[in-house]
Amino acid sequence: MDRPTNPRAEATINRPDRRVWMGLAVLTLPVFLVSMDFSVLYLAIPTLSAELLPSATQQLWIVDIYGFLIAGLLITMGNLGDRFGRRKLLLVGATLFGIASAVAAFAPDATSLIAARAIMGIGGATLLPSSLSLISNMFTEPVARAKAIGVWTAAFAGGSALGPVIGGVLLHHFWWGSVFLINVPVLLILLVFAPRLVPEYRSGTSDPFDILGIILSLVGILPLVYAIKHGAAEGLDTTTAVFAAIGVVGMWLFIRHERRTAHPLLELKLFKNAGFSVAIGSALTGMMTLASLSYLAGIYLQSVLGRDVLTAAVLGIPMAIAVAIFSMSASRIARFVSVRWAFVLAILAAAAGNAGMLGLGVSDGVLVYLISSTVAGIGYGVIFSLVSDVAVSSVPVERSGAAAGISETSFELGTAFGLAVLGSVATMVFRQNGADAGVSDTLSETLTHAESLDPSAQSAMAEAARTAFVDGLHVTSAVSVALLVAVAFTVAVVLRRKSPATV
Repeated sequence: MDRPTNPRAEATINRPDRRVWMGLAVLTLPVFLVSMDFSVLYLAIPTLSAELLPSATQQLWIVDIYGFLIAGLLITMGNLGDRFGRRKLLLVGATLFGIASAVAAFAPDATSLIAARAIMGIGGATLLPSSLSLISNMFTEPVARAKAIGVWTAAFAGGSALGPVIGGVLLHHFWWGSVFLINVPVLLILLVFAPRLVPEYRSGTSDPFDILGIILSLVGILPLVYAIKHGAAEGLDTTTAVFAAIGVVGMWLFIRHERRTAHPLLELKLFKNAGFSVAIGSALTGMMTLASLSYLAGIYLQSVLGRDVLTAAVLGIPMAIAVAIFSMSASRIARFVSVRWAFVLAILAAAAGNAGMLGLGVSDGVLVYLISSTVAGIGYGVIFSLVSDVAVSSVPVERSGAAAGISETSFELGTAFGLAVLGSVATMVFRQNGADAGVSDTLSETLTHAESLDPSAQSAMAEAARTAFVDGLHVTSAVSVALLVAVAFTVAVVLRRKSPATV
């Protein structure tokens, strides 16, 4: 019998069955976990700091070594999955992620926890590209595939937004290691059902790995980040200068190598497209500012305002809901006002939410935080949903896969840079403004030290430390607002040049 040419009949033939949708449900589990583990520590930092006593630099590494390794290995792991099997890589990565999570849960010191988080990052780097590429194989009908990718995106955004809430609830009932241990049973579900519901796929490509590109990217990124962290904690000393120089040289060698190699890790030619570049820049800036906002707000609510961890978690729910709802509504908003103006207005909403953080005080600020974080959540939800669409639609069809990979990487790298760069800005202001009061490296460490002083000295040091932390939060928020406004202006200018049909 001839194959029907009617589009509706075609869609009916290719419509995925219930088993495929169940497979999608299984694939969203690792996506949610990987995303959640970026933010699950935001509320755990005060408790974790009291238990493990990390330095300021170690505290930031605990949070963001995970994101840097995911970002650095994401494209590499996608290539591995193409060669050796995407489902196989998914299962191997899930196993590694689960084992590392269990190790992190029982880490005896900060160094051990950093190492475990690094291994979690390696495992997490296998899960995102494997799950997304498997969805493309499982859903061949365009409408169904678009819905499936929308579910994948919502799982990623939801995990990032709900991470602090889930972490807060767990910390209220259990010890800090529970925020990692919760990963294990979820991953066991994946390991049991994925072989039954998710088909295997491999491309059979024989293109060589860009191993030198991987090495040079890490040689460039990690020393630069360490230089930023060390400089914020210790000042501009020889160590800061040496690591900064190593990072700059590493990045220069990486860019030079990527331009010359036949099979690059990162297709730099794509950045010649202004629409693509502005989308990636929006993703980086959006995730940087969201990560710093969430990280600093978790410490503010607990260590400055004195709210318990469960209350801090509940206060984060409105922003989580806003991100989830507006990430799913972004396409409708774009159809109503155009992609260009949806993008611009969303970035400005995120900027307005960050600007509201300037109203947070040492003794009060809960209502301001609720309103500001919710407004920011609306903006971030729309931004993150539109980034991939704009990035992929801005490049030729044959390069859409590479564009999607860079788009994913920009989210992970943005989160890590937000904690490294903006988190270090907050640390630097805290140390400078609290120097006369003798503050330690972190607010938590300072408050712990103050407990050993006499009541009057304890009160004075605690007040000075909290004031210095809020100063750091204000400066970081102002920097975030400036970055977002600059990006909004750039988006408005660049996307205006595209055809009306696109924007």
